[in-house]
Amino acid sequence: MTEQHPFMPRLEHAFSISIELSRPFWVKPTSRGETRAAIYASSGVVEGPRLNGRVIPMSGGDFPLTRANGVIDFDARYLLEADDGAIIYLENRGYRWARNTEIAEAMRRNEDTAFNDYYMRVTPKFDAPAGPHEWMSKHVFVGVAEKLPGANRIHYFVVL
Repeated sequence: MTEQHPFMPRLEHAFSISIELSRPFWVKPTSRGETRAAIYASSGVVEGPRLNGRVIPMSGGDFPLTRANGVIDFDARYLLEADDGAIIYLENRGYRWARNTEIAEAMRRNEDTAFNDYYMRVTPKFDAPAGPHEWMSKHVFVGVAEKLPGANRIHYFVVL
């Protein structure tokens, strides 16, 4: 049995965001020969033990770059509104790639795929106002995402 590293971080589920997405707008190929998209956050719900609220519709979106090797490099920014009315800025960076070309094509067609058919992880940063949500601006998070037809669901874990 392998001994656990003494500095191994603990993760705690903080909340999940289910986000409905607009249709993509494409820049292809870009001057670098890759593909860029703009996909806006049309609506969404935030639910969890540490935060509940909504995604403010059309407050931002994702501007992913698709590399020649099929890896999608996320750069998403949008606003959340907590149930108490606090506005929280979210910046997500991360990657998605499919386990094979057939799955990549199904995802490109916006079809349902099994969670273990792809890798989709994000590293968010939050800018929250002083007060009850300030903890979000003081912690590191990781997000494990699900690609759904026309939507994403991201499960955020705070690193303790």
